[in-house]
Amino acid sequence: MIKKVPLTELKNRMKCFRKRMDISNPDWEIAVIFSKINLYYFTGTMQDGMLIIPKNEEATFWVRRSYERALDESLFSSIEPMNSFRDAAGGISKVGKLPDTVYLETEVVPLALYQRFQKYFPFKNVESADAQICAVRAVKSEYELSLLREAGRIHKHVLEDLVPDMLREGMSEADLSTELFSVLVKEGHHGACRFGMFDTEMILGNVCFGESSIYPTYFNGPGGKLGLSPAAPVLGSRGRKLKKGDFVFVDVGCGVDGYHTDKTTTYMFGSSLPQYAIDAHNKCVAVQNEAASMLKPGISPSEIYNTIINGLDKEFLQNFMGFGNRKVRFLGHAVGLLIDETPVIAEGFDEPLQEGMVFALEPKRGIENIGMVGIENTFIVTAEGGECITGDNPGLIPVF
Repeated sequence: MIKKVPLTELKNRMKCFRKRMDISNPDWEIAVIFSKINLYYFTGTMQDGMLIIPKNEEATFWVRRSYERALDESLFSSIEPMNSFRDAAGGISKVGKLPDTVYLETEVVPLALYQRFQKYFPFKNVESADAQICAVRAVKSEYELSLLREAGRIHKHVLEDLVPDMLREGMSEADLSTELFSVLVKEGHHGACRFGMFDTEMILGNVCFGESSIYPTYFNGPGGKLGLSPAAPVLGSRGRKLKKGDFVFVDVGCGVDGYHTDKTTTYMFGSSLPQYAIDAHNKCVAVQNEAASMLKPGISPSEIYNTIINGLDKEFLQNFMGFGNRKVRFLGHAVGLLIDETPVIAEGFDEPLQEGMVFALEPKRGIENIGMVGIENTFIVTAEGGECITGDNPGLIPVF
C-alpha cells in the first residue's frame, strides 16, 4: 500500500512558499520547479517533470514520466501529462501570457535543461527561488517530524545496539559498510542518503577504521575515508582490515519516507584508546551538548557557532572539525529531505531559528594515527533546547 503525503501537507507547503515569495519578491509572477527532491516536497511524488507555480492561479505538475505513477502516488490537485515542454507551454498560453521573469532553482537546474525549457517558454530573465524553497523546507511540520523521529529511532538502535556485535577482527571497512547497509534497510531505512552538494555521490556515509577517518576527501565534512577506489571513494576500503586496538568511526545517514537523520557513533575495538584521545572525544561530546542547549527559537546559527568557537582554547581548535588544513567552518547543519540542508551552524547564517527546525550537530577532532574522534546526533529545535532524536550514547563504545 502506497503511503501518500497528506493533501493538507501539500497545500500548506504551497501556501508557505507563496507567502515567502510575496515577502521577498512582491512582484513575482511564476516559479518553476524541476528537481525531484523539491517536486516530491510540493507534490508528494518524485517523477520526471516540472511544477509550474503561478502567483495567483493553481499550480500544475506536468509529468513526462511516469504520469500513471504520479496519479497513483500523489494527492496533488493538478497533475497533467506531457511529452515535451511544448505541451506545458500550450497549457500556459491558454491561461495567459508568460511573464518576463521566471523564478527557478538556480542551484540545481543545469544549463542545457534551462536552454531547452526557454525554447518553449521564452522568458527574458531568470531569478532564484532557492532561498525561499529552503526556508520553507527548513521548518518541519508534525507529519515530517514523525518521520524524522522514526528515522532517529532506527538510527539509534542500529548504531548503538547492533553495530558492536557486527565488529569482528579481520573484516574490512567495505564488509562493515555493506553489512551495516543491509541491517539499516531491514530495520526500515529507505535505502538512500541524499545530498544537495553538487555532484556528490553517497551510498551510506563514512565507515572507517583508525586513520582512514582522517584521510583527505572532496566531501565537505570533518571526516574522511579511503573508499573503494579513486573512481569510487564510497563505502570503505577492501584492504583496510579491522584489528585489535582500532578506533572505529561510523558516520552514516538513515531515512524514512524521504526524511533523514544524521549520526556518528564511535567504537574502541579490542582495547581502549590513549587517554588524550578519550579526553578529546569527551570534549567534543560536551561541545555537542552545549550547542544543543542553544537550539531554541530566536537564537541565530551564527550566534551558536561563535559562542562555541570562542569558548575553545587554541590547542583544542587545532584539528577541530577536520585534520591539518582540511577543516570545515561549521558545527552542524539542517537535515530533512537532504542530509546537508540549510541553515548551517556557521558564520553568516543570521536568521533566527524557528521551532520545528532540525539540525545535526557534529563536533569532531582529528588525532594523528588514531582518527576522527567526536560525535554527531540529530536534534529538533524546541523552546527548551534541542531534542535529540538519535540517541544519547556518548560514543567510544567498548567492544572488547
